[in-house]
Amino acid sequence: MQARDGVFLEDLCPKVRARHWRRGLHDCTDNRCLYCGNPSESIDHVHPRSRGGLSVTENCVPACLACNGLKGDQEAFAWYREQSFYDPRRAMALRAWTEGDLRLAMRLLEWLRPAEARASSGRQHDRHQTRQASTPIWRWQMAA
Repeated sequence: MQARDGVFLEDLCPKVRARHWRRGLHDCTDNRCLYCGNPSESIDHVHPRSRGGLSVTENCVPACLACNGLKGDQEAFAWYREQSFYDPRRAMALRAWTEGDLRLAMRLLEWLRPAEARASSGRQHDRHQTRQASTPIWRWQMAA
């Protein structure tokens, strides 16, 4: 049976297709706001719809309600540079996203995740991170 031999719910109900698309956008960023890194709860149009922006993947990014509301209908890159949480790596990811290079955008966002995990967990170590020996390494090696 071919993939298109059946009738799919997405074909009959555009809302289901839109829901899957929105869910996919959130999954790309691990449910994080592309601007600040907080949990994403909405989709923001980088180029606002009020200024002719389309609802396509390259123009829509996951955003928290605070960032989405603060940005309003401003141009995303100028607005983002003025924010206290501005991060050039996120700006590069946003640029790659809007240019249609989602692989590069997701890779840039992956580089941010370990730093965010360390900052949010305080002194707790990531389980993949090696712990530093309490004594100099040469003494530790001699004792072993």
